[in-house]
Amino acid sequence: MNKSPSCAVIVISSHVVRGSVGNRAAVFALETLGYPVWALPTVVLPWHPGHGKVTRLSFPEAGFDQLIDDLIDAPWISEVGAVLTGYFGNAGQTRAVARLVAALKARNPDLLYLCDPVMGDMGGLYVSEETAKGIRDNLIPLASIATPNRYELSWMVGSSLENNTAIIDAALSLGPARMLVTTALPMMAGGVGNLLLSGRHALLSEHRLIDNPPNGLGDLLAAVFLARLLSGIPEERALQLATASVYEILARTMKRGSDELTLESDASSLMSPMALVQIRRIMHPALRPKSS
Repeated sequence: MNKSPSCAVIVISSHVVRGSVGNRAAVFALETLGYPVWALPTVVLPWHPGHGKVTRLSFPEAGFDQLIDDLIDAPWISEVGAVLTGYFGNAGQTRAVARLVAALKARNPDLLYLCDPVMGDMGGLYVSEETAKGIRDNLIPLASIATPNRYELSWMVGSSLENNTAIIDAALSLGPARMLVTTALPMMAGGVGNLLLSGRHALLSEHRLIDNPPNGLGDLLAAVFLARLLSGIPEERALQLATASVYEILARTMKRGSDELTLESDASSLMSPMALVQIRRIMHPALRPKSS
């Protein structure tokens, strides 16, 4: 269902004072692509913890619940056409946001909810196990779209994912109608892939691997992919544009030698990316020959 270009998106994730991760990346991308944003931080940090010691500001669970109630009852809630969630500070926040998404879907069955289950990477979980379970159990079942990386998907399904066939089977078992798995296994040498599963289609978008990238790529990809879907363009084109935007911004950031994505200098890469992205069609399980 196409959404109005002016529909608002509620974005719920971490906020950093310096940098381009979490809400800072997602809000910039969505607003650049024409969508008003209601931004709710789950935690506030001076910068990404990967840069060193940080002070973490969190919110009392009761206060966060009350704020969610305010959003549910907001007189402007009909403006909202989508929700995007990322990093959570605790498991209680996942339960509160599940209430919000359920209430919004009850009023608008066409609402798009993209859950980016920000919980870990190949080094392991970087949220508590309780919070990770909260994302998996409270939010993934409500998601129209989920965008886990390969480690996050592996953790949620409880099995190792050594090839794209295993990734596809795991993604389909998780539930959301659309699954965009980042850091999927590429088919091109020296590449990295994003694997989209939707309906009976499995699409792999690939680009050249760039070592030691700054943080925020997953936050950015989720926001750009959501914006492209909201605009009504076909899924394959949305995947291609989102992957190209992220890759182009990453390449330009690395050329500048920055330790944070240089979004403020690269709005054109969000709107009209020029980077070439390879799209491959992979055999979907529904199309596999039946064994006799």
